Amino acid sequence: MKLNKTEDDRGPAHLHRSLTLELVRVTERAAIAAAEWRGKGNEKAADEAAVLALKEELDSVAIDGRIVIGEGEEHECETLFIGQEVGARGGPQVDIAVDPLEGVTLCAKNQPDSIVVLAMAERGGLLNVARDVYMNKIAIGANYPAGTVHVDLSATENVRCLASAKGVPLSEITAIVLDRPRHASLIEELRSLGVGVKLISDGDIAGVIHAVNTEDTGIDIYLGSGGAPEGVLAAAALRCIGGQMQVRLILDTPAKRERAYAMGIEDQNRIYEVSDLASGDVLFAATGVTDGTLLDGIKLRRDSVETSTIVMRSWSQTVRWIRARHAR
Repeated sequence: MKLNKTEDDRGPAHLHRSLTLELVRVTERAAIAAAEWRGKGNEKAADEAAVLALKEELDSVAIDGRIVIGEGEEHECETLFIGQEVGARGGPQVDIAVDPLEGVTLCAKNQPDSIVVLAMAERGGLLNVARDVYMNKIAIGANYPAGTVHVDLSATENVRCLASAKGVPLSEITAIVLDRPRHASLIEELRSLGVGVKLISDGDIAGVIHAVNTEDTGIDIYLGSGGAPEGVLAAAALRCIGGQMQVRLILDTPAKRERAYAMGIEDQNRIYEVSDLASGDVLFAATGVTDGTLLDGIKLRRDSVETSTIVMRSWSQTVRWIRARHAR
């Protein structure tokens, strides 16, 4: 009996496993650069430091890469814009989604859960969405029947279905929600049912990961709306660790609808599942900038820098936690 997949099992369509470590180097370098700006109140400087470091390191990786989710359109930013070619060439054709500094405000205030996030997939494997588009999202762990929750149901219906599937009262369900004015009625609805609510000020990607990793976090469900790019990045992680997520794009202006159509989204009312957002062989890496519930932050020592990174691969369902010490 063969217990482990080998390189020969992969076939020509899969990304080489050595790229996982290359992604770690990319997110580590960006996180170290951003960490220099922790607690200094300068969001722009922190973000720019992460962007420049990430782009420079990414260009040393032997890939023929294309940014599909980045800092914005070409006319909106100087680098890591949608459509930009990255990598050293001579490698596989890949699409890349990146959030060089998720939780930029958290970094500027030195608050928990600021991270650098990058996902890579075979060409065409990541949904292309604009930076200013939002999604309605719902996410739960993998150990539930398909259809347990649905993005179009009310919060009340969803948490009741989830509690029934889990075999617990509503009072033992905990939801994670972005702390935004638009979620005030959602939070009130959940609390009126006796559901616990964990509010996060930023960190949409980590929030979804927490919701599907219930045994470690105690969080059962992610509810609410958040950035569409972050939804794609979260889906890339879920392809590797399991979990259910449904999303629907919020295209509430003619400009957003036109842009979505130009980016290949024809059915603008479509409900997307995890594999619709991130398909094929997917790699995901995140490095902590500030200490958080998902990752430890950068530790700046006199002679060294310590990093904490999680890196995953969908094909092998491998999750690695990497703690590294770098000479200064």
